[in-house]
Amino acid sequence: MHKLEPHVVDPSNLAPTLDVLEEAIAGQRAIAPLPIDDPGRAQLLRRSLRVGEEIEPEVALVVATSGSTGTPKGAMLTPLNLVSSADATHQFLGGEGAWLLAMPPHHIAGIQVLVRSLIAGIDPASVDVRGGFHVPTFATAAARLAEEADRRYTSLTPMQLLKAMDTLVGIEALRLFDAILVGGAPLRADDRRAARELGIRVVSTYGSSETSGGCVYDGRPIPGARVRIVDERIHLGGPMIARGYRNVPSDAFRDGWFVTSDTGYLDGGVLTVTGRLDTIIDSGGLKIHPEVLERRMTDLPSVKAACVVGVPDTRLGQAICAVYVGTAQPTDIIEALDDLPRWQLPKQILRVDSLPLTGPGKVDRRAVISLFDAT
Repeated sequence: MHKLEPHVVDPSNLAPTLDVLEEAIAGQRAIAPLPIDDPGRAQLLRRSLRVGEEIEPEVALVVATSGSTGTPKGAMLTPLNLVSSADATHQFLGGEGAWLLAMPPHHIAGIQVLVRSLIAGIDPASVDVRGGFHVPTFATAAARLAEEADRRYTSLTPMQLLKAMDTLVGIEALRLFDAILVGGAPLRADDRRAARELGIRVVSTYGSSETSGGCVYDGRPIPGARVRIVDERIHLGGPMIARGYRNVPSDAFRDGWFVTSDTGYLDGGVLTVTGRLDTIIDSGGLKIHPEVLERRMTDLPSVKAACVVGVPDTRLGQAICAVYVGTAQPTDIIEALDDLPRWQLPKQILRVDSLPLTGPGKVDRRAVISLFDAT
């Protein structure tokens, strides 16, 4: 039996992390990646993931799922999980290549950039995003990578992609990559089209820590992955599915399948994610996926990001409320939603400078609700 070891990941010096990842993939140790810039979160993970205690020898990594409150779930990933995901990604993209890390390296999206780099045998380039995503820094790293490697990849959140697409230097940097994986949140159809017209190859990804990262690319499962829909709920299968959670009893893992909290449908083998079961808003007895309104809001060119939540209400149970980032006025948003039933229109709309996040590209809905508590 191994003991689960803590490993604080330093984005400015990835060599130690690459070394311990290689040993973990070889079955020599089990590690729990921890953030270097959030001691409180790191201490919570040490305690909740039972760092220092024995763990099954088949487990290589225990990766915390995103979440701002409660006990973080720790997905137990084996070497087979990690390697099968990395191999399938390269197969989908057309071959191994050099990777640029522009994500927090203790999250699964960042970890998989490092794992893919190990599998490809090419040291990754990286930019430290602890102080934010700076396009000139990203562009410099991309240009340097272009001089050293024939095939180049990176992973970004939609916000990072759009920030880079706002500048000429960013657009030129994005064009240097053979593919850019974009996940963590939906990407608007208009933004995908704009990227394509600019000569930027974007691949939308869907997955989680429980699936070793993205396992559905552009709506289709990567090699080895499987997707099925059961009562509108998305189930994911394949060799990249985690063994279970380290610390939380759950029936989400069933006979090699991971039962997600997402709803969706398959059309011609292409998966469309429609929303999350745990975010459904019940307003006056009528239910709606907030993602429906969020997509309508972000269809406006003047709205860069949006989040719709249900705020506790004595009369309705939950009142539909929305926050957004952009130059639009609240009246513009009401006009854009004018064809919807009146009960679906937000009761309050706030414009904010940025949306609170729990992880790369993942909106902290609890924090958004608290914005209305403060008004």
